[in-house]
Amino acid sequence: MSLLEIRGLRKSFGSLQVLKGIDLDVNTGDVVAVLGPSGSGKTTFLRCLNFLERADEGSYTFDGKVFDLGKMKKQDIAGIRRKTAFVFQNFNLFANRTALGNVTEGLITARKMTKPEAERIGREVLDKVGLSERYDYYPEQLSGGQQQRVAIARALATDPEIIFFDEPTSALDPELIGEVLNVMRELASEGMTMLVVTHEISFAKQVSNRVVFMENGMVLEAADSGEFFAAPKEARVREFLRTLREHGN
Repeated sequence: MSLLEIRGLRKSFGSLQVLKGIDLDVNTGDVVAVLGPSGSGKTTFLRCLNFLERADEGSYTFDGKVFDLGKMKKQDIAGIRRKTAFVFQNFNLFANRTALGNVTEGLITARKMTKPEAERIGREVLDKVGLSERYDYYPEQLSGGQQQRVAIARALATDPEIIFFDEPTSALDPELIGEVLNVMRELASEGMTMLVVTHEISFAKQVSNRVVFMENGMVLEAADSGEFFAAPKEARVREFLRTLREHGN
């Protein structure tokens, strides 16, 4: 069942056209990996999907409702955001809040949940990401991997229909990447719909069921993961994957 459909998404910053007409379908339960070289527009695309950036034009279909990206109303954006979550590259945690406080802040302030109920959910999702011993730790007391797991717990706490991940492991030391990817694998196995901008080719191969390759603000190739890695159609994609293999990815 289609959860998210994007057609003709365009975005410019001044005279620089960053996204040149992106089409994408995401079905419920999909794990879609978005690959491509730096500067290809991947993060801008993801930010447009959660309205951290405003697209200039395109259509956005979510849960069967169709929206014009160039004319989005505040209430429409708020409605979509209530059903989605975003995990940032650099965690974006509140330094003056504990792990539990970071998870509950949005539930209490934005969703008007009572503190006891928010804390019950907060403890539940922190347990889920393996941080049951870290409720009262502040971000500076946590490793990068633990901070990113708090960020994932914060996303899960809102019970989203889809989670957008923007390079969730790129700010981590190599030895900490695995703990975050393991959490994401577990979420995928439970049927969480995810759209993941990543350089982690092993994750894309093992966990995603679809791969999108972007370059120069366009989707160059999109395919089921097995087909994408076994027999990419585009020469540029074959070159990209060959380069990654040569560097041990």
